[in-house]
Amino acid sequence: MNDTLALSGGLQNEVLARPTGPMAEASLAAARAAVHPSVLNHSIRGFYWARLLAAHRGVLNDADYDEELLFAAHVMHDLGTGPDAPGRLRFEMEGADLAATVLTGLGTPARDVDRVWEAIALHTTPQIPERMGLLTYLTYEGVWIDFGKHFDVVAKEQRQIHAAYPRLEMVRHLTDEVLAHGAHSETAAPPYAIAYHLAREREADGVTIMERGVANGPWGE
Repeated sequence: MNDTLALSGGLQNEVLARPTGPMAEASLAAARAAVHPSVLNHSIRGFYWARLLAAHRGVLNDADYDEELLFAAHVMHDLGTGPDAPGRLRFEMEGADLAATVLTGLGTPARDVDRVWEAIALHTTPQIPERMGLLTYLTYEGVWIDFGKHFDVVAKEQRQIHAAYPRLEMVRHLTDEVLAHGAHSETAAPPYAIAYHLAREREADGVTIMERGVANGPWGE
């Protein structure tokens, strides 16, 4: 079931259609309670980018394509930066655990919970997602399109999506939250994890490569 959101002027736009129902609403509620509004917008935009990429790749009708799980994975992929993450493991893994708890509480089949867990846990890991299932691949790509990757695939629709879910200096807020989580313990930001590198870049230059890349990229944040 999809809900088509209205743009200003009352025009309905299929680009902004999204899943509804218990899983979608529970995912949104969990994210709203955990992350900065700009990071929530980032998470929702990631879903739209991923769906556009799926259309571009011609996989919307594949048996493994599940739009409800794709929405849940994107919306909850940064839960590990929120207040319920204990800070003992990487934020990606703790976010995956929190998302799994949300889905399990809804009675989601264990296989689907595992698929969302994997997609969230691997969303900052290059090269591996493309060897995994479609959900993990699309979640990774949707997240990173929001940092400027594959801009050409979403160029036609990006203005509408950004108008509905503005960036609000997302990369700075997200970086701050990842660093705050990583500061809880050494095991929350182990060597080679993204939190580890972001912390050293901030210490060295006052700004991370991720922040600089977005500022100089197609979104111009």
